[in-house]
Amino acid sequence: MTVSVVSGQLAERLREIREQSGLSLAALAARTPYSKSSWERYLNGKKPAPRQAVEALCELTGTPAGRLLALWELADAEWSGRARPVPVPEEPDRPATERPAPVSRSGVRWWAVAGAGVAVVCLAVVAFLDGNPDGRARAATEPLVRNPGCRAAGCEGRSPVAMGCGGAGMITTLATHTASGGRRLELRHAQLCHTVWVRTTGLLPGDRVELSLPTGHTQQVTAEGRRDAGQYLATPMAAGDSGAGARICLEVPGSRPECFTG
Repeated sequence: MTVSVVSGQLAERLREIREQSGLSLAALAARTPYSKSSWERYLNGKKPAPRQAVEALCELTGTPAGRLLALWELADAEWSGRARPVPVPEEPDRPATERPAPVSRSGVRWWAVAGAGVAVVCLAVVAFLDGNPDGRARAATEPLVRNPGCRAAGCEGRSPVAMGCGGAGMITTLATHTASGGRRLELRHAQLCHTVWVRTTGLLPGDRVELSLPTGHTQQVTAEGRRDAGQYLATPMAAGDSGAGARICLEVPGSRPECFTG
């Protein structure tokens, strides 16, 4: 299969993210719904990567998914054939007196090509907004691999990403809260690992989020410098299968704590 420019860019970016994370193909297979051989094909552009594979890699590595998913939409338009140019039929030979002026003919051709391009862009945008059911269908055919590195009490204080409990399709969001400055706090639960934790977005350097459970266990995460600003950050996990009684507090430097229940 010939790799197009956009598809090649997507595969290259996915490889960069995987290399920067330090995750091996075996680790990706253990912590996502996709096999080691599938990841090898996706990362080398041998096979179109499903949308959910891109989402899973972003989730696993804490990479904001917006730009990658936009790139995936363009690549998907190529894979599905929606980006192929619409051929403009040649006009039959006619006497010179009956032929249209050169400008008008090129104008017709230009509008046909432009119209095809606009159609491709519109289709990509619609697919992006609708979640692209075609992408989900491809992902559903991939073998599911679920092999977390811990369960229940064995996960206490450990990273949901590193232990494979935070993979795509493994998580239920029990509650979502929007705090001051648009900071987002999500109480998450992994049934297979029997754990809960808080995933945050929009934190600024020095912001701290603490999760407290009725069991007395507490976990926290602090945004450290510019590296963490605006990124997905997660508290370590706490053993539990319910968000009942959970208390989530955001502490912003110079402000009073802002707390939510459940």
